[in-house]
Parts: sequence; structure tokens; C-alpha cells
Amino acid sequence: MAEIINMPRLSDTMEEGVVAKWLKKVGDKVEEGDILAEIETDKATMEFESFHEGTLLYIGVEEGDGAPVDTLLAIIGNQGEDVSSLLNAAPASASVQEEKETPVAEVKAEAPVAEVSMAIPEGVEVVKMPRLSDTMEEGTVATWLKKVGEEVEEGDILAEIETDKATMEFESFYSGVLLHIGIEEGGTAPVDEVLAVIGPKGTDVDSVLKAFQSGGAATTISSETTENVSHETVTVTSEAPVVNNGERIFASPLAKKIASEKGIELSQVTGTGENGRIVKKDVENFTPSSKPESAPVAEEKAKADKTPAYVAPFVPAGEESFEDVKNSQMRKVIAKRLGESKFSAPHYYLTIEVDMDNAIASRKIINELPDVKVSFNDMVVKACAMALRRHPQVNTTWNGDTTRYNKHIHVGVAVAVEDGLVVPVLKFADQMNINEIDIRVRDLAGKARNRKLTPQEMEGSTFTVSNLGMFGIVEFTSIINQPNSSILSVGTIVQKPVVRNGEIVVGNTMKVTLACDHRTVDGATGAQFLQTLKAYLENPVTMLA
Repeated sequence: MAEIINMPRLSDTMEEGVVAKWLKKVGDKVEEGDILAEIETDKATMEFESFHEGTLLYIGVEEGDGAPVDTLLAIIGNQGEDVSSLLNAAPASASVQEEKETPVAEVKAEAPVAEVSMAIPEGVEVVKMPRLSDTMEEGTVATWLKKVGEEVEEGDILAEIETDKATMEFESFYSGVLLHIGIEEGGTAPVDEVLAVIGPKGTDVDSVLKAFQSGGAATTISSETTENVSHETVTVTSEAPVVNNGERIFASPLAKKIASEKGIELSQVTGTGENGRIVKKDVENFTPSSKPESAPVAEEKAKADKTPAYVAPFVPAGEESFEDVKNSQMRKVIAKRLGESKFSAPHYYLTIEVDMDNAIASRKIINELPDVKVSFNDMVVKACAMALRRHPQVNTTWNGDTTRYNKHIHVGVAVAVEDGLVVPVLKFADQMNINEIDIRVRDLAGKARNRKLTPQEMEGSTFTVSNLGMFGIVEFTSIINQPNSSILSVGTIVQKPVVRNGEIVVGNTMKVTLACDHRTVDGATGAQFLQTLKAYLENPVTMLA
């Protein structure tokens, strides 16, 4: 009896899936537990195994194509079994509709329905631009670590790819020779664009690319682009370090940054990473060796000493000049997401002033304990997590027809980095004590500044805290980090005259501003949340109860 296999729901938010690769072909035997295909969801590419035994009779979604959850994916049954009645009864995907337009009496292993006129040769793999974060729509190739013609082993780092959130190493899942590079260093392309081709030496790359295109893939390469790509050399941008003999130096982005900050020439550093690649520890452990200057170098230095100092010419007032700097992936995504949030969610703002005298005294006592160090921001995060538990309306997500009440509390903490802003997430923050929050925040902030955050560490926030108090900002408003319903803006602690018991005394106060999405959080609800937050911060002992 033939069994219909539908597109599975492989994550809680998955609405459709893309077949990245079929591991079985029409006519192949399938055992229960065999991996049928690799399916790309909204979060990851996952293996999908069969729960049935038999012969793969029909494929409903080709490689590279997407289809909604529960759409016909495949049919498994007995060899030679007639499945035309199942095709007529099954929910129709685009590919099924195309099959219906052609009369089909029966689908047999001897005449596979999924066959295409052009096939990619066995052992050849087309590598596409990966989706390395949940919000990534396009990527920029920062550095190629392999050149066309080089051997590639499974697990080797192919390239460093700049996403909207970080520069990440992308490793190969295949072994062979790097036959083709589809996106040069510095080039930007959408997710699923052809990144590279790996296979046996001597493979006809043009035919592979044409076969890939004819397979119905979502991405294409024009013939003009294919003809212009060199299969022997990789263009090196001016940003890549070069040694005296003209060869490129392979180094991680973090190693380059540390070397630049310390004034270290990477050409003098010996790499201990893969294929002699320079990594962070190589730069940190580097000790310059004093070498006698060669005659040409000494001569050049002597000439430089005799040359009068260069004096910049006077620039008259009113002369116009500018410089266009290419926007990073992170900056473009920040612009897009914040624009969407500001213009889709009706923001309103509530500000309250908090007496921080007790918080200052409590923090001083806590930090006198051995191996403990907390900040005021840690106290704010803890107070927010506890207040969210008492005001679940603020811990929500607007979904159009429904409002999702999140039972868990994941607090995002905005961290400024060189190219913009990232928001690492403290999962289940309400279950942490203040010291645990401090340790976790420091760890995530360090990773953020070194561009080492993983996508999982930036996903899933239900509320966000943004603190500019360390820059002396007294009060400000933030744009909501969707899909959150609110974000708290935290100012600096200010010493000022306050009235206590009818007398003017010196006090320490801090202003916090709550930005709310009016679709989910009403004004009274936001105000009550701030009252609870204020009570926790003004009496820190209540957060220890």
C-alpha cells in the first residue's frame, strides 16, 4: 500500500520548507529510518528520515524548490504500484499541478517522474550561499580561504561570510576540488545564490551550472556572469594582507583586528590554524624579533630621514568633500528591521524616575562578596524579568489575528558593536539571580564585540533592555525590537536635589522609558509594569526573595 509523505513541520515556526538535497532517487529502495532528504526550514537545514519502507515512487518537490507544510513531498510504496489515484487525491503543490497537466497513467520506478533532462554529474556539489542567521537575506564574502583548483576536505573552512549580525566561518560539507567560485571577495549575494562548485578535477563547470539551473533552483547565474568568472584565480581585494612575495596571508577577522590594534605585521606571525591560518592566539602570543635592517631598507630609511616633513596644503573654507562608505550587512538589516518596526507598530512612550539610593547601597554590599561583581544594568534586567512575570500582557507578540502570550521570559540586552547593534538574549532570565545575570551578560557582550555570537544566542527575545547610562545619557527612547511588544530605555544615575519627608536632600535618581506597541500593550498596562519595576529597583532586597 503506497504511503503519501507530506512536507513535515520541523520547527515551531516553520510554515514552508525548501528541499536542499534529495538523498534518495525515484526507484530507490527505502528502509524505515533512512534519510530521505535534507530540508531547509526557517531556522536550520535538517535531515528528514522515512517512517515507511518500500520504493520511492514519486517526488513532489524538486531540489531547491519550496513548498508549504503538509504539501505532497513524496510517495513510497511497492515497485510498479499505480499511484495516480493518490496524486489526484493529495493536496496539490505547484509541481503536482504540473504533473496533472500531463496525462499520467501510473508512476513506476522504470520511468521516474522526477527525472530532469540535465543532471549534475555524480560527485559534483553546488554550494549555495548559506543562511547563517534567522534574519539573513544576503551575505558578503569577506575572505576566501580556498582558491580554485585547491583540494577541499569535508570540514575545511571555505570562506568567511559577513551576515547581518556577524562574520562567520563557513565550512565545507563535501570533499573534492574547488572548481568554481560564484561570488568573489567583497561581493554580496542573496541566500541560495551559487557560492561555489566542488567536485572531481577536470569537471566541466559550465555544464554543471546549466544543469543546476535546469533543475528548477530558485537562484540562477547568467551566462555573462559565468563567462566572466575565472576558474584559475581569485581576485584579492585591497583589504587582504599581503606579504612581501605577493602571497595572501590567511588570518581570521579577529586576528586581523587584534593585529591592527597592536600594530603587528601579520607577515611576521606564524599561523597555527588550519593550513597555516593565523588565529587569535597566534597574534596574542606573538613576540617581535629584532632583526638587522637589510641594506635597501636602511637606505630607504636614511632617505626618509632627510626628506622634509610633509605639510598638508591649506584647504580654503567652504570646499566640499565627502566619502561614500559601503554599508555592511549588519547596518542594512538594522535599517530595514527598525524601519519596519517603527512604521508598522504604533509606538508610545512612558517615562518614570527611580530613586536609586538603596540600589547603590545594595550593589556596594553585594560587590564586597568574594568572586561577585554586579552592575546596575544587571539589577535592571533582573527587575524587568520579575516584573514581566507579574504583567504577562507586556511579554507578548502581535501576530495579526492573535496575540501570543509568551510563558517564558527571554530578555534581550542591546550591545553596541563597531558596525551597529546586536541583541544577545538571556534565556529564562527570571530564573537567574543577579550574579548569574552579570556573568551571562559579560560573556555574551564579549562575544558580540568579537563578532562571535551564534544565531541561537540572538534569537527568541520576548523583551529588550537598552542602556545608554554609561555614556551619560539621562533619558532617551528606543525603537521596539520586534517581535517584542516593548523595550526599556535606561538612562544614567544623576545626583540631584530631591524632597524627602518635606526636606530637600541630595538624592540619586535614574530615568527609564518604556516604549510599547499599542496593539498589545495599553497605556495603563505599561504604567503598571513601570510601577512594579520601580518598586523592585528602589527595594533591591525584594528581588532576592
